[in-house]
Amino acid sequence: MKSDHVLPVKIISAVLTVSSSRTKATDKSGESIIKLFSDSEIEVGHYAIVPDRVDLIRNELVKALERANCVVVNGGTGLTHDDRTIEAVLPFLDKEMEGFGELFRMISYREIGSSAILSRAIAGISQNKAIFCIPGSPRAVNLAMKELIIPEIPHILSHAGT
Repeated sequence: MKSDHVLPVKIISAVLTVSSSRTKATDKSGESIIKLFSDSEIEVGHYAIVPDRVDLIRNELVKALERANCVVVNGGTGLTHDDRTIEAVLPFLDKEMEGFGELFRMISYREIGSSAILSRAIAGISQNKAIFCIPGSPRAVNLAMKELIIPEIPHILSHAGT
């Protein structure tokens, strides 16, 4: 249930694509996230593509948190040996929003069936800023952005205290 006390918050976003193969020319998911933020009049203050390495993800996340209060990390959330996004991001979270991952998988289940359990999507608060880790597939990006992140980010940041 939404609170009627959502304080106005200036949202500045950051987009991090975790991939060892994508470039700015081939990063359709990052491009989609940026477009969805822009279409919602949310400024994008940082964008980067970072390889699937914990240290590099963490370094880029630090830069993103310096420039934004809403960070969306796409890619690297699966179960393969090189999916390292969750391991990189978890230590940054002061509070985890378990409901984000639960809802993401529930909505995904309706679209893709039981393979939704392969997603380790998470979200949480770090330094009063929101971080979302979502799969890098275009369908997953659109689902997370349109159904969860964009509708809820003002409410989340209002409660986080930014």
